[in-house]
Amino acid sequence: MTRRELIRDAGIGFAGLTAAGGLGGLAGKLISGSPAAAQSPLAPRWVTRPDLQIPGLTVLRNEPGASRDPIFMAPYNAPDAQAGAVIVDSSGEPLWENPVADRVTTNFKVQRYRGEPVLVWWQGEIELGHGVGEYVIADSSYRPIRRIQAGNGRRGDLHEFVITPRDTALLTSYEVTRANLRSVGGSPNGTIQDALFQEIDLHSGRVLMEWHSLDHAGLRESYAPLTPDWDYFHINSVDLDHDGNLLISSRSTHTIYKIARDGEIIWRLGGGRSDFAMGQGASFAWQHHARRLPDGTLSVFDNGATPAVEPLSRGIVLALDETAMQAELIHQYTRRGILSGSQGSVQELPSGNVFIGWGEVPRVSEFSRDGRLLFDALLAAKHESYRAFRMPWQGKPASSPSIAVQIPGRSEATVYASWNGATEVRAWRLLSGSAPDSLRPERTVRMAGFETALPVGRAGPHVAVEALDARGVSLGRSASAPVPA
Repeated sequence: MTRRELIRDAGIGFAGLTAAGGLGGLAGKLISGSPAAAQSPLAPRWVTRPDLQIPGLTVLRNEPGASRDPIFMAPYNAPDAQAGAVIVDSSGEPLWENPVADRVTTNFKVQRYRGEPVLVWWQGEIELGHGVGEYVIADSSYRPIRRIQAGNGRRGDLHEFVITPRDTALLTSYEVTRANLRSVGGSPNGTIQDALFQEIDLHSGRVLMEWHSLDHAGLRESYAPLTPDWDYFHINSVDLDHDGNLLISSRSTHTIYKIARDGEIIWRLGGGRSDFAMGQGASFAWQHHARRLPDGTLSVFDNGATPAVEPLSRGIVLALDETAMQAELIHQYTRRGILSGSQGSVQELPSGNVFIGWGEVPRVSEFSRDGRLLFDALLAAKHESYRAFRMPWQGKPASSPSIAVQIPGRSEATVYASWNGATEVRAWRLLSGSAPDSLRPERTVRMAGFETALPVGRAGPHVAVEALDARGVSLGRSASAPVPA
């Protein structure tokens, strides 16, 4: 049974679907019985960095066997909370925050560029359910080293930016154009969004390939409601397949396409024109983030909405027999009470565990390969993160550690130390002396999250802090600060 038939059987006609806004239709929810959103973390108030207020995570479960690698998110959409990119540790405490004003950040993760690990993200504005902005590549000191624009005068979209092993980039874009929509009950002079992707050379900026949905995918493949500026295809992921061809996910057609280098469609998986026989539980709807895994299987975030055609969103892994053209479900990962109407990601970790960002629903989870929930955490209430990832990362900021001194009430002075983005700090050493240029070690305190408090005692009248790694080696030192009398 096709997805269109499932929707029809559920009593929802194709022409009667409700128009959706945001990133593909914001209808996600925590269904009754799921943990309360009131457990979400509050915005931090750092003494050393009052400008950084992106909430981390409230960790609800962290079992043995879960990854210890940092978590990468880009929360946005909460009206009263700061937005931007954030890296958090296993306790949910921020390691690095990069707030942006009046813009959205998405697709924040570690990639490799010119043989080195880098941070990559998109930032810009959202229009018609997709993005208008640029892609940023930053080094391990968090300094932007490249800002990438889409080629051929296009505007870079938020949904995808993949750096390939040959230092090209795969990215998405959209173009609103005129089209004859009579075949789907529309105007002969209607407007439609032509979804496209490019591969560009990162050294020269030259466009190596540009693929347009309107050249290859028929209008009747779409499940999306007919609206002005109809988003009939909605491309939301692009990646290299293992043979050098490309895999793209079209949310609006419920289909994953394998695309040859000449642009022709090799096969369709899912949707109304699937070339694969879909085994029990293998079908998906309104999906995101299709990725070929090293063993040849395919991971997909199956939203199952909007509108809802499934009771829960899922991370799924499919086995594809490309000779017999059969697709079988071999793993699925669900979280009680989560139906995410938009966004989402599935990441297979090196251990075999699976890390899921629930997209519009403010939550991330990690499962063992056999489906046991090992890690579960909430983002701030009303926040969304297009994707979320768990990845190794070592960062050493170009800036110096931050220091602040406070005397709360009649208590003795306290020194506060932090270093936004420094991942190797394990302890802080307090330095003090009679002058800023004659400071000596006073005491050492184990690091306690993003910001650590060190009692001054008799130290002063000038103090500084020094960041130490696990071996006690100095990583960096703050400027000196006076201790108020």
